[in-house]
Amino acid sequence: MVSRIVLNTISYHGHGAIANILPELNARGYKKAFVCSDPDLIKFGVTGKVTALLDADNYPYEVYSDIKANPTIENVQHGVEAFKASGADCIIAIGGGSAMDTAKAIGIIANNPEFADVRSLEGVAPTKKHAVFTIAVPTTAGTAAEVTINYVITDVERKRKFVCVDTNDIPEIAVVDPDMMASMPKGLTAATGMDALTHAIEGYITKGACVISDMFHLEAIRLISENLRGAVQNTPDGREGMALGQYIAGMGFSNVGLGIVHSMAHGLSALYDTPHGVACAIILPTGLEYNKGVAGSRYRAIGKAMGVAGIDAMSDADAADATIAAVKQLSADVGIPTDLKGILKEEDIDFLAESAFADACCPGNPRDTSVEEIKELYRSLL
Repeated sequence: MVSRIVLNTISYHGHGAIANILPELNARGYKKAFVCSDPDLIKFGVTGKVTALLDADNYPYEVYSDIKANPTIENVQHGVEAFKASGADCIIAIGGGSAMDTAKAIGIIANNPEFADVRSLEGVAPTKKHAVFTIAVPTTAGTAAEVTINYVITDVERKRKFVCVDTNDIPEIAVVDPDMMASMPKGLTAATGMDALTHAIEGYITKGACVISDMFHLEAIRLISENLRGAVQNTPDGREGMALGQYIAGMGFSNVGLGIVHSMAHGLSALYDTPHGVACAIILPTGLEYNKGVAGSRYRAIGKAMGVAGIDAMSDADAADATIAAVKQLSADVGIPTDLKGILKEEDIDFLAESAFADACCPGNPRDTSVEEIKELYRSLL
């Protein structure tokens, strides 16, 4: 079997890493930046940490902030027009998955205008040119969009999210600076952190897993398990550990895919605007129970990476149960709800199950599934 690994050309990690943005742009001769960032990050001065560096050097830029929590087709199309009008020749994406997904789609369409409808990018899009040169600066420790070849767009008209997979969309440079994440509130830190854990665990058990992705995912699981509680309390070590852990998880799952937890979570975000990380965290234990019969032999390594005591001496069945219990405990410790009560409506289950089954993440699930089985999984969470 042939394995393909796609990563950033360059990545920077650690406190103060944003100082490398301007030298990288100048070294390549770019003249004006199109800064994609969401309104809240601008309001609270997070985006300003980067634009202040540009201002200090009189480096021209234009800010685009028409970005929603779950970016839409319309957001992207407006962004493409704004990019063209700006005269910029490069992109700086500052934010969580929403800002970076929007920036990826803008960068792809700007260089591949035949995909201007956006919907045609769903799945594995046959784009011919790499996106506009992009530096991605995450402000959440969860999505790892700065290192993935995926982005997710919401189709408001059809009430669904669609996943785009394209090696041409990966940012050339990732700048992972934990100082950019320090202002995240506890709830967002917990949700994005559990999204990162879901990336690592689903990536480890997906059908496409390989030796290289296993290496990334197990280390990511260890880092996230050790640091998420601290990050929620805003400790420097917790922030730095989560910044690295979520990035390493992205190095893995971007290349081998995810599974049913993500396919089910996407529909909840599209229909109810549920935070993606919250949806993943709630569904993850159910997904692990569902996949236990097929992938349970891999759960021991997950539990060991999470620090489950005595797991080496357990039977496969007990090790799997202990691992699922550890996932539930971490989720509870950071304040994630245990079910979808108050979120999921019974009358929407048929539509959600069909959407999840059609989602690009579903085929990677280790256990083959069906619309009917997904319906039952949703119902079990009510």
